[in-house]
Amino acid sequence: MNALRYVYAVCRPFRSALQSQLTGVAGAPPKQLTHHGLIAVVSTVPEADFAEAPLRAHLEDLDWLSTTARAHQQVIDALTVVTTPLPLRLATVFRDDSGVRTMMEAREADFRRVLDRLEGRVEWGVKVYVEPEPTEAAESGRPDTKPGSGRDYLRRRRRQTRAREDVWQKATEFAGRLHETLSAFAEDSRLHAPQSATLSGASGQNVLNAAYLVPRADSEEFVELVDREKDGSSGIRVELTGPWAAYSFSGEFAEEPEEGP
Repeated sequence: MNALRYVYAVCRPFRSALQSQLTGVAGAPPKQLTHHGLIAVVSTVPEADFAEAPLRAHLEDLDWLSTTARAHQQVIDALTVVTTPLPLRLATVFRDDSGVRTMMEAREADFRRVLDRLEGRVEWGVKVYVEPEPTEAAESGRPDTKPGSGRDYLRRRRRQTRAREDVWQKATEFAGRLHETLSAFAEDSRLHAPQSATLSGASGQNVLNAAYLVPRADSEEFVELVDREKDGSSGIRVELTGPWAAYSFSGEFAEEPEEGP
């Protein structure tokens, strides 16, 4: 079977070389395909896995999907170090180089418009989590060796409920203030749906899941701003990730990968 072309991103020409040992999906090294002054970063993948029917089946396999997403993200991360990539959706595949060029020709104006907007900018992700109260966590994990009365039990449950509600209210108010502050600093922002703890594996309950578009030159100041804002936030955890390629601001071209921002 023939090798197909897997496309990671579109970008403008860049001078710095990618890592010499960099490999992408299916273990092949990425290469640059030039068309009208734009670059498509591609690699070859086997038709046996990436033709329409087998690809559809693979996308239902979480292990395969996770491995592919990590390899895809590895190339995007390497590109983000040397240029401003416009990442394409996971598993964007074409028959050959001609197919890639035809796609670039058809969408050239859109690619240039989005690349102009993203040039010199990166995405930072900020998540806020409500952490369980230490007393609540300790009580929930400790068997009752000497049960009290029903009234004592209800009183204890009411205290726990009030404590959870207080922390939740404090966290949502904090998250709102934080998002307002960071949005004022960033050039653009996006609010994503809170992540499920079951899927993400993160502890606590996610109350803010946001992305911020920041000029690369202002990234250090943005990180310092997040650090200042989160000081003293007891019972609340702030998680900062990045810098990423601007997935959240790439319009219809990209989706956040499972292993990404």
